[in-house]
Amino acid sequence: MNLFRTTAALLALTTGLLALPAQAEEVQQNTGNTASGDPLYTTEVPKAYAMIGDLVIARPLLIGATAIGAVAFVISLPFTLASGGVKDAGRALVVEPGREAFVRCLGCDTSGYQHN
Repeated sequence: MNLFRTTAALLALTTGLLALPAQAEEVQQNTGNTASGDPLYTTEVPKAYAMIGDLVIARPLLIGATAIGAVAFVISLPFTLASGGVKDAGRALVVEPGREAFVRCLGCDTSGYQHN
């Protein structure tokens, strides 16, 4: 392919990919976000592409963030013990990424585990 065709194809592909979130939001608003139709009982119903993206991209990154956060927590432990912020540091560095990685349903936006 020549340079013009390659550039045109790349531009068309990028424009199409940039339009996907807007299209997904419109579809979600039109169909609602409830499986039962009852506004008191709302359940996230993620699409297949959201589940695949979550499985392939988000979960490995969140598991890595949990591991890196655990290492950072152990390194910062002497300082957080002195300041009294061990609980807050542990929650921010280990618990929150771990909850999003292991408790949240596949493709969902929010975690179903709300224990504080």
